[in-house]
Amino acid sequence: MSTDIKRILWLLVCVAAGLTLALGVNMPPLGERMDEARAAFQPGKQEWEQIYREAAELDELYGAMLAASDALADDLDSTQGILANLIEQAELDKQAAEQSRQSVDQVLAASSSHREQAKDALDLMLSNILGDPVGQTFGKRATIKVYSLKEAGYRGYMAKVKLHDPSAIRLVLAQDKVGSKGETTSQAAKRTGAKLAINAGGFARQDGLLYPIGITVADGEIKTFSRTDMSFIGFDKNGKLVGGELKTKEEIEALNVVHGASFVPTLLENGRKLKIPAKWANKKEPRTLIGNFANGDLLLIVIDGRQKGYSNGVTLEEAQDKLLEFNVRDAYNLDGGGSSTFYYNGKVLNSPSDGRERLVASNFVVLP
Repeated sequence: MSTDIKRILWLLVCVAAGLTLALGVNMPPLGERMDEARAAFQPGKQEWEQIYREAAELDELYGAMLAASDALADDLDSTQGILANLIEQAELDKQAAEQSRQSVDQVLAASSSHREQAKDALDLMLSNILGDPVGQTFGKRATIKVYSLKEAGYRGYMAKVKLHDPSAIRLVLAQDKVGSKGETTSQAAKRTGAKLAINAGGFARQDGLLYPIGITVADGEIKTFSRTDMSFIGFDKNGKLVGGELKTKEEIEALNVVHGASFVPTLLENGRKLKIPAKWANKKEPRTLIGNFANGDLLLIVIDGRQKGYSNGVTLEEAQDKLLEFNVRDAYNLDGGGSSTFYYNGKVLNSPSDGRERLVASNFVVLP
């Protein structure tokens, strides 16, 4: 080994010994610093661990929220589907309702058209039999068409009345009371402002006063109640003709009668002839009749009689047949003879058999 190599080796040994000595001298201070560093790092480590735990919790929460959001989205999708179905069904219901409304409108239009056709047909039928009306009144409460019965072979008049207001037809007691000196048909009409009037129920004289017989109702109040063997002829609160052989006040109240009087007999019921009692059969007399057509329109008729060479009158059997020719549905015989009076538009049109109007106890009047 050469001297130079020995020197180099010796130098390396010296350097190693120096480093060892230096490290030995400095180790305690370096260890202390490491401890200090660890102590300083410990709070940060704990804080990071806390952040990590919170992050993990947030991640779990976000996961739950995401799952809930997915479920909500599914619910929303389902709800949207339901709403879409409801909207579609509502549209179908709307279309069905519109179709139903149109159908109802068509039915109503057809019904109205049928009523108009029936009205036109009735007027046409009457005109074909009786000729054109001799008088017409188009009032707010009633439309009145008056025909002469001459073309039908009788002396007298008939009024066809369409009520627009049930209050247009009334039973009027003479002087508006039971038991009076009586009142003519024209007097009753003028007193009440009526356009049309005919005599109404039968009556009896007692102590110089006239009293209605049978059942009498005026303004919804039963004024007399006797002789229930007679036919009652009246009008209910809707202006509909009602009647027949009523036996009790309860029957009158059940029919909601507002006005009515009594006489005999009932002639037609639902388009069918009823038997005429023997006492009244086959006798020609002046007649006052009242009835209705199938469409509800009323007819008021007075036929003159007891006037030789002019008019002998009509039997009730003949009246039944003629009424059926007119397509009348229900009809009643009112007080006749010298009482029969037909008043229209300010004057008496018929020829009463007494040669003048008779004082009577009640009249039916029609207000325009």
